[in-house]
Amino acid sequence: MSARRTAFPPRSSRWVPGNHFELLENGEEFFPRVFEAIANAQREVVLETFILFDDKIGQQLHAALLSAAERGVEVHVLVDGFGSPDLPDTFVGRLVEAGVRFRIFDPGSSFMGQRLNLLRRMHRKIVVVDGELGFIGGINYSADHVADFGPEAKQDYSVAVRGPIVAQMHQFARAAVLGTARRSLQPPSHNAAPATPRGAVPGQPQGAASQQLPHAGSADAIFVTRDNGQHTNDIERHYRVALRSARHRVVIANAYFFPGYRFIREMRRAAKRGVDVRLILQGQPDMAIVRTAASMLYDHLLRAGVHIYEYCDRPLHGKVALVDDEWSTVGSSNLDPLSLSLNLEANVIIRDRAFNEHLHNRLAHLMDNSCRQIEATPPGRFDWLRLLRSYVVFHLMRWFPTWAGWLPRHEPTITMVRTGTGAAQGNDTGSGQGTAKSATTPSNPTANATSNAGAAA
Repeated sequence: MSARRTAFPPRSSRWVPGNHFELLENGEEFFPRVFEAIANAQREVVLETFILFDDKIGQQLHAALLSAAERGVEVHVLVDGFGSPDLPDTFVGRLVEAGVRFRIFDPGSSFMGQRLNLLRRMHRKIVVVDGELGFIGGINYSADHVADFGPEAKQDYSVAVRGPIVAQMHQFARAAVLGTARRSLQPPSHNAAPATPRGAVPGQPQGAASQQLPHAGSADAIFVTRDNGQHTNDIERHYRVALRSARHRVVIANAYFFPGYRFIREMRRAAKRGVDVRLILQGQPDMAIVRTAASMLYDHLLRAGVHIYEYCDRPLHGKVALVDDEWSTVGSSNLDPLSLSLNLEANVIIRDRAFNEHLHNRLAHLMDNSCRQIEATPPGRFDWLRLLRSYVVFHLMRWFPTWAGWLPRHEPTITMVRTGTGAAQGNDTGSGQGTAKSATTPSNPTANATSNAGAAA
């Protein structure tokens, strides 16, 4: 079967004005808003997520999607085949029978119960309802995002979005979920954006002005994604530009921190010119290697004047940052080799003084009440064996994306679960990267993923 080769709608680095953002902290704030939005949907729900589990949160989402489909709302769901393992037939089957278009990003094959396609995952978390209300951030649909899960409940963030930027989110998410996107052969230049017709939203195709959403607030925004085609470093680039322009404060809270040399260099330069640079990382990581990797950078950053805090109440899963008094970002992208070099990610960049201050207050509360500040290692107290081990591990991780790129290129597919078959049929194209193939999954459409699919989620 030949694949449609439609490129993603062009996206611009120009600011889109007139948006409103509401910060949602943890599942207690996020899930009720999303479920309410789906319950009130009139025309369409588009949802993509890395993780969907059949637990109390997944079942609430299931009920909301089922109800929407049964009242005639067009519902599209895309889950990652590695991040969402072992969804029961009944869970997916009831949705499909009600009319939900349920798709799986790259279910892949397995060997002795282990997935072979662990890299280049669909890590985005986007919801758009009726093309007017959007949600984007780092929160998955699983019970470990609410406090009553226990000590392993995650600390995380998302935003609810209204305004013209939602049109870009909707256009992108719909193309991704429907599997109609294909990377173009010539990457667009990020140095010069095409002229925007009067009244049109920057980044939308010409003719979209009639579909422009009304202004909902005073925030400017950029919707930015990372893929393995034409947008390989867009999210990191926005971070670096913001760090380079920082004048008095930077706060980055990120669960998985092991960025490249240029990112670290911009952080150090900002601190050395007097900017108050603060980094909030995991003190209770869900994987031991997370803290080990990040700690290898500690002294290098601390000696440049960067302040490092470890969040100790529970695992930190957030991916947020702010610079000075206006710039902020919230999204799915970690600052590690997987997110910056391999996975498919989505963030929103926000330019708004009120949102920036609100996010700063939340993060300051975290630093003051739930974090321990890390001190630099005193001179002369280095453990040379540990230093050598750290050096080796550092370079293994540093060059991991390059080595992964040498592996045979895997073209991911998006497969749709068909009514009454319990199987996913490969009739759709990979999310901006894939090819259409004839394929089926086991009777459990997302079965055989590894048990640690939530890692680096």
